[in-house]
Amino acid sequence: MKAIVLHQDGNFNLEEVSIPKPIAHQVQVKITAAGFNPIDYQMTQNAMERKLLHSPILGREFCGVVSAVGEKVIDFKIGDTVFCGSGSMGSNGTYAEYICVPEEILVHAPDTISPEQAAAIPSVGLTALQSVSRMKANAKNTIFITGAAGGVGSMLLKLLLANGNHNLIVTAGNETSIASLLELGIKQGQIINYKKEPVYETALSLNNEERFDFVVDLVGNEIAVTAAKLLKTNGTFVDVTNFLTADSREVLFSNGATILNISNYAYGLEQRYDYYKHGLTQLSKLVQEKLITPPTIEIIGDLEVATVLKAHAMLRENKTNGKKLIMQINPL
Repeated sequence: MKAIVLHQDGNFNLEEVSIPKPIAHQVQVKITAAGFNPIDYQMTQNAMERKLLHSPILGREFCGVVSAVGEKVIDFKIGDTVFCGSGSMGSNGTYAEYICVPEEILVHAPDTISPEQAAAIPSVGLTALQSVSRMKANAKNTIFITGAAGGVGSMLLKLLLANGNHNLIVTAGNETSIASLLELGIKQGQIINYKKEPVYETALSLNNEERFDFVVDLVGNEIAVTAAKLLKTNGTFVDVTNFLTADSREVLFSNGATILNISNYAYGLEQRYDYYKHGLTQLSKLVQEKLITPPTIEIIGDLEVATVLKAHAMLRENKTNGKKLIMQINPL
């Protein structure tokens, strides 16, 4: 099969490699579309993220068609359209024509959306769903969210709104992002343009001069300090970035905050496959019933090195405009 392989010198090459064969409870999938995530480029330059690199073929989510099954597979047959957040649990990454994954993490794709849309769901969907599930915010709670127009942020807002959480104040940095938030149902008076307005003062003003019950940080670094200061004493801070600073940690400790570190990796490391199956099944049902919509996507190319380099550059430079970047591999 063709695959894009990362070499020790940091360069990618399109190469012919062996097609993985399923064993026992594994399913072989012919990949139709694969999604790009920030961790993809971070693995090439960040020591912490590089520890998660299990194959020189990157990519952690996909939609495709079952092409072979292991002898003990029960729930899937050849020809089924499936999607998955494969993470580090597949035979290789998703910048390839085929992958083998445990059937325990695989889910039938919703038939109301395209394979490209399905491929965009797993990473952002599971991250957002875990955030909402662990927050347990009620309809009266106030929630402040940084970077709300990004992939995770958009899915998080969809889930919160579907749950009846409307007391939201969010940040965005350009008119395209603001327009996407308005399309989701966020009102103009709930959006802070952080490039034009002082975030701390504006957020307090929009929240009746009160700090927030929950703060969700999807950006980290400098904004994390401001976000931490906006949290009520004993409030809950949801960190999806792992980019807290020493100053923001000090503020959160002084406030007696509960910190929720959101990570899908933890479940993969422990092979708790039910987390992936349950989460994707729940998301699929919400999409199928049109309670939420899939991420807005941008198909940026086929299985080519140029496609990968373009996607990584757009993610690194934060130029996705809230769209999930998708690579078509074996389009239906």
